[in-house]
Amino acid sequence: MKLGLHYWTFSTPADPAAIAPTLAETATLAEQAGFASFTVMDHYFQMEAQAPAEEPMLEAYTTLGYVAALTRRMTLGVLVTGVMYRHPGLLAKIVTTLDVLSGGRARLGIGASWYEREQRGLGVPVVPVAERFERLEETLRICRQMFGDDNGPFEGRHYRLAETLNSPQPLRRPHPPIMIGGGGERKTLLLVARYADACNLFGSSPDDVAHKLDVLRGHCAAEGRDYDAIEKTAIMMRPPLADVDAFVADVAAYAALGVTEVQVMPDRHPVEFTRRVADEVLPRLADLG
Repeated sequence: MKLGLHYWTFSTPADPAAIAPTLAETATLAEQAGFASFTVMDHYFQMEAQAPAEEPMLEAYTTLGYVAALTRRMTLGVLVTGVMYRHPGLLAKIVTTLDVLSGGRARLGIGASWYEREQRGLGVPVVPVAERFERLEETLRICRQMFGDDNGPFEGRHYRLAETLNSPQPLRRPHPPIMIGGGGERKTLLLVARYADACNLFGSSPDDVAHKLDVLRGHCAAEGRDYDAIEKTAIMMRPPLADVDAFVADVAAYAALGVTEVQVMPDRHPVEFTRRVADEVLPRLADLG
């Protein structure tokens, strides 16, 4: 079982001047400890369900570029890129840039954006949910085209690209892994079956994850896609340090379902969190999966 660190808050410590050194120390420690991936959110305001919107938040891909320069092994990605925040042609270039500069370690995590306060606040177009999913599918098609050898045009309902030139190409071949986040059963998991190399589900409970994977299996059968070719990942809702035994038991249940990576979120100073997870949790996950 692989473990990822999802760096979702920049509020600890409180001094903005400490954000960069804390991020650097955390990422370096995570890599040395054996974390498999390092991810950040694609938000510009903090999520109100977790903390006040005014708390510090950094732009995702700039942050990962900084982390890329400090690390050599971990996969780097956004969990997950909001489809409305970047034109898909530019997104493909951004992910390619991260991949090239990190030595082939980028992963394109993407989903339907949802946080309307930050969208309205910063002037990002707010469109109906159905249109967001249409744009998500076109974005997936554009990125796959730009990660490949086809430099021709793309004609969609929402996006029209005259020339999908992408030079240099990503180092990771055939392309950086595409991970779609979310558990929507009619649209999100259908797009996973059609386009993704990996899914990312909310690790709310083993029963919930089992149900979502059953839905994904059905979509794969309908689409003629090999279910086993899709990597299954989950972001853990249970804090790992609150009850290590219960956390490990949940992860073992996910592993039995075919999940191969889980991500954890700091609930205290990120350096302390990463060090304790490395000492108390990581060794117990080595034999799972």
